[in-house]
Amino acid sequence: MISLSLRLPDELASRLDQEAGLEGKLRSEIVREAIDHYVTFLERERFLSSMVEAARSLAKDALSRSESAELSESLVDEGLGALIAAEREEGLNSDLKWWR
Repeated sequence: MISLSLRLPDELASRLDQEAGLEGKLRSEIVREAIDHYVTFLERERFLSSMVEAARSLAKDALSRSESAELSESLVDEGLGALIAAEREEGLNSDLKWWR
């Protein structure tokens, strides 16, 4: 594990101390968790942005739109009915769909 040194404004340091006291944790533990959450958030946002960009790119391509429409129809005709039947067999609540 590496050691990291940083400077915090007095007000933020005070809030960090207060939070550490309330949580019964060390300041360094709070900071590690905060950095982990922040980096995870950035990674997720970057991933979602790339997915949106890919979807937009596919939407602009006529061939891709046509292929996705065919896949969609195939799923409705074949796969979706089987999926719904399997959900019923498993006793899954039909109001709570996995794809939502």
